[in-house]
Amino acid sequence: MMDRYAVIGNPVDHSLSPRIHAAFATRTGEDIEYGRLEAPADGFAGAARRFFAEGGKGLNVTLPFKLDAWRWVESHDDAAASAGAVNTIVVDSKAIRGCNTDGIGLVRDLLDNLGWGLDGARTLVLGAGGAAQGVIEPLKLAGATDLTIANRTLRRAQALAARFGVASAGLDEVGCGWDVVLNATAAGLAGVGGLVATDVVSVSRCYDMFYSLDGATPFCRWAAEQGAGAVSDGLGMLIEQAAEAFYLWRRVRPDTGGIAEALRAGA
Repeated sequence: MMDRYAVIGNPVDHSLSPRIHAAFATRTGEDIEYGRLEAPADGFAGAARRFFAEGGKGLNVTLPFKLDAWRWVESHDDAAASAGAVNTIVVDSKAIRGCNTDGIGLVRDLLDNLGWGLDGARTLVLGAGGAAQGVIEPLKLAGATDLTIANRTLRRAQALAARFGVASAGLDEVGCGWDVVLNATAAGLAGVGGLVATDVVSVSRCYDMFYSLDGATPFCRWAAEQGAGAVSDGLGMLIEQAAEAFYLWRRVRPDTGGIAEALRAGA
């Protein structure tokens, strides 16, 4: 019987994770089954408990359950403990362990796939919610400087910034001169592109942690219109964080080359 894995969320029918993990399984020769698991908005714990009781081996966790997962698991890896959020659940002989691969997925996409150097790069993160929480420490470790969290509600930015020892600002207070601007707000989903003044993103490299298969999220389109030096959506991050989750489960690291292009082409 094949080992079973799934992505749990609400909604989850749009998730590309089954296609990504199927590609990983093919490339590595691992014999796994990977599906989608939609849980009720208030039913994460029950759905996860049933999945593992029925023999499931691991879960990816997407919106809106990353904080629910953090509370439900029995232990955390360092990345999840730092982020306060879980996007990957691993079952081993000792415990049901919560991990967070978002940060390493983002940094690998920025450095390895896009070639956007972070060492010494003045970096602005837009948003102070769950998407931002998992990436601040990895960005620091990768050398990002003057790291600033900007959020519509300033006190949320201040609280998150205080946790990680970085700066904070309101969205209307952000200056210019950033090397990298990362969108971690729901603008990538809600169709709102103009979060900050245009000179904040002009000539900067702008990255949306959300994605669309055509690569043109509202934030990416808006940033390009303002003269951003480069733009990218977060499909590469999705693939790289999935590769790290696959490694945590199977102890085999899949090659991610060409997967983004295949997904965009509908292959």
